[in-house]
Amino acid sequence: MIETPYLLFLGDAPDQLAAKVAQGIKDWRPENAVGQFRMDGCQADVRLPDMTLEEAKAAGARTLVIGVANRGGKISAAWREVLVAALEAGFDLASGLHNLLRDVPELAAAAQANGRSLHDVRVPSVEYPIANGVRRRGKRVLAVGTDCSVGKMYTGLALDAAMKARGMKSSFRATGQTGILITGEGIPLDAVIADFMAGSVEWLTPDNDEDHWDIIEGQGSLFHVSYSGVTMALIHGGQPDALILSHEPTRKTMRGLPDYALPSLEALRETALTMARVANPACEVIGVSVNTQALGEDEALAYLAQVERETGLPTVDPFRQGAARLADALERL
Repeated sequence: MIETPYLLFLGDAPDQLAAKVAQGIKDWRPENAVGQFRMDGCQADVRLPDMTLEEAKAAGARTLVIGVANRGGKISAAWREVLVAALEAGFDLASGLHNLLRDVPELAAAAQANGRSLHDVRVPSVEYPIANGVRRRGKRVLAVGTDCSVGKMYTGLALDAAMKARGMKSSFRATGQTGILITGEGIPLDAVIADFMAGSVEWLTPDNDEDHWDIIEGQGSLFHVSYSGVTMALIHGGQPDALILSHEPTRKTMRGLPDYALPSLEALRETALTMARVANPACEVIGVSVNTQALGEDEALAYLAQVERETGLPTVDPFRQGAARLADALERL
């Protein structure tokens, strides 16, 4: 178990999106976050008190969580001095990066010398099966995006909250590092061997009551050439009954791929639904979630109304407005 509360490490994150792990924890588990630690040059801010290690320790923080999701999931050499100092100050470390804490010699040595724990959450702990495509009882919904990091996890968490508030049976099924750190369980899908990815999603979403919804955390994008594989595994392993289209309207090119423009919502709808119906012919697209964080209130409302007119689907910013209308759509299925 990872000891709470956390000091969120933003390191030298080059922009706000790079700190999405820290932002997710702050937004969905604020009781677990006492402050943030930023190095010189950090361009991200999750609007928690900036703290030194000593100040955070005095405030009760038990674990320094690496809140940065950089390309390739690497523990930067520039961070190591701070991470060693945290271990020496009595913190455990937690990370969801591909480059594991336990594989960095100076961190492993400092942890052992100071009796501290290293938590690598992006390590599969189960021997997952190969997918068999057998239909399972219960219902499943998945958010699919025009790009990476457009709000798929926020959509799932907000939808789970809305469904529970009205007494619907639902479970948020985490598939990535931030979701696992928020909920305490799930599968690190992009660290699973490729042949077993879809099978791990089947394992995560087993037979359930006929009126129970598994809300599967979305990853990647079918249109992102770097990360489309994880999205396909979610679509085929999850066998969703419902899809939610997710979009960020101010982004012009794919995250990390400046030569690739974002697809339209209609292209996403057609492509994702075609792929989903391979595993579940009854799958339907039931709504659109839009991350309007970069838009003012009036601009956001106008954009949401425009998308709803164009798609004919209920369109909301689930973090800004709640996901009640998406829950309504699921109830109608």
